Amino acid sequence: MTTITVRWADDHLKRYGRKINELNRRFPKVLPRVINQVGNRAKTQVIRNLTKQTGLQRRVIVEAVKVTMAGGKRLSYDMVTRGGNIRLKYLRPRETEEGVVARPFGKPTLYPKTFMMGGAFPDRKSVEKFNGHVMFRNRSKGRHYTFARSGVFIPNEMTTGATKGAFERTAAPLLQERVEKVLIKLIG
Repeated sequence: MTTITVRWADDHLKRYGRKINELNRRFPKVLPRVINQVGNRAKTQVIRNLTKQTGLQRRVIVEAVKVTMAGGKRLSYDMVTRGGNIRLKYLRPRETEEGVVARPFGKPTLYPKTFMMGGAFPDRKSVEKFNGHVMFRNRSKGRHYTFARSGVFIPNEMTTGATKGAFERTAAPLLQERVEKVLIKLIG
């Protein structure tokens, strides 16, 4: 489980501490609403960049990223993800005579000696129990075949590269801007 954190409160509570306390006392729903709006905007950027960075389909990333929103006395918005070594099934695999070509990290990669269907080329037949998964032979484990993996780990990708950069560019400045506007409007 991996989390990206922006510690906006640490730097700005000294500057706005009294006003934020007053805002929370008089208008308890405003600050969680602002945090959730900024968090949702950041989540959109994270999902967009994570999709490009991993090569996974958007729907897979949306399912993998879980959100806990701010509300009540809880003034934090958490994005948490899980995901181990992703199976090739989720990376648009295509079978060739040499093996399966999938797109981890958005780049076509050949996985030699892997397969999705049974039979001899060119008359390959779909194997129902594979359910679209890419397999490779592995007689040493007692089974005849096992799942092929990609080397893509969603938590690692979420905390590095373009995804982390997009989160940091979006979350902290936007949160500061929105909180300042609310303080000026409601507290003065």
